[in-house]
Amino acid sequence: MPLPKAELHLHIEGTLEPELAFELAARNGVTLPYADTDALREAYRFEDLQSFLDLYYELMAVLRTEQDFADLANAYLARAAAQGVRHAEIFFDPQAHLARGVSMGTVVEGLWRALGASEAAHGVSTKLIMCFLRDESAESALATLEAAEPYLDRITGVGLDSAEVGHPPAKFREVYEAAAALGLRRVAHAGEEGPPEYITEALDVLGVERVDHGLRCLEDSALVERLVRDRVPLTLCPLSNVRLRAVDSLAGHPLPAMLDAGLLCTVNSDDPAYFGGYAGDNFDALRSALGLDEERLRELARNSFLASFLEDDEERRARYLAEVAAYRF
Repeated sequence: MPLPKAELHLHIEGTLEPELAFELAARNGVTLPYADTDALREAYRFEDLQSFLDLYYELMAVLRTEQDFADLANAYLARAAAQGVRHAEIFFDPQAHLARGVSMGTVVEGLWRALGASEAAHGVSTKLIMCFLRDESAESALATLEAAEPYLDRITGVGLDSAEVGHPPAKFREVYEAAAALGLRRVAHAGEEGPPEYITEALDVLGVERVDHGLRCLEDSALVERLVRDRVPLTLCPLSNVRLRAVDSLAGHPLPAMLDAGLLCTVNSDDPAYFGGYAGDNFDALRSALGLDEERLRELARNSFLASFLEDDEERRARYLAEVAAYRF
C-alpha cells in the first residue's frame, strides 16, 4: 500500500493521457494532428513552459461534453488512488473551455459527476479549484468568476496559472478581492519561471493562502523567513520542474534545502500525463534521486494534509494524518 498523501497541485486537463485523448477525439469527431498515441507521446518533449502550454491547449479540443470531463476526472482519480492519494484539490481552466464554446455548466457538472462520487468509487475526497489564465485579461477573469457563481457550491477556491513571465499577480487584484468576498479560498502559481517578487505580490496583493510552485523563493532570504514564519504551504511539482527545465535534474532539486529551511513543502504531479508521473511517481522519483529517508517522506505526506483546505472537516484531516503516522514503509 502506498504512503497516504494529498495532492494539491493538479490540473485536471493535464491528466489527459494519449489513449484517452484519441478515444475522446473519436467520440467527438475531432481529428488530432498525430498518427497515433506513440506519435503524441513523442510530442511530450518540452523546451519550456510555453512549448508545453501550446500542446496542452491544442489537446483540449477533444473535451466537449459533460461525459468527457467525467471520464477525464475518473481516469485521474483511479490512477491517483492507486498511488496513495486520499484527498485531491483539483484545478480546472474554464477560460480554455469557454473560448471553445464549452459552457461553464458542462465543465463543472461533468467534473462533478466524477468528484461527487469519488469517495465511494475511489476512496478519495476532493475539492475543486477554478484557475484563471494569467495570459488572459483581468476582465476575462472577472467574467469567468461571474459565470461560475451558480456553481460555487461545487467550487472551493480560485487559482492563477498558465504563462507566468510578464503576467504579475497584481494584474488580478480585483478578481481575487471579488473571490475573497464570495468566501473562496485563494492560491496562485508564483515563482516557477517568474521571480521571487511574484510570490511576495501573490501574498500581499492577492492574499493567497498557498503558493503553487514557489521554487524561486530561495533567492530571497527575507521571503523564505516570511513563508516559514507564516507557515505558507508551497505545492512543489518535481517531475514537472525537470520536464519544463525549471531545474536541471531531480538530483539537483532544491526540495531538501527548502525543507531544511523550515518551509512547508508538498509534492504534487502538476500535469502528470505530460510530465511523466502521478503523485506517487513523484515521491518515488525524489526518494531515488535525492535519497530521502522514510521520515522525510512521512513529513512531506503530513505536510500535504496540513496544507489541504480541510478546515470544514478537521476530523477528516486528523484521520488522514493518523494514517500517515501509522504508515509502515
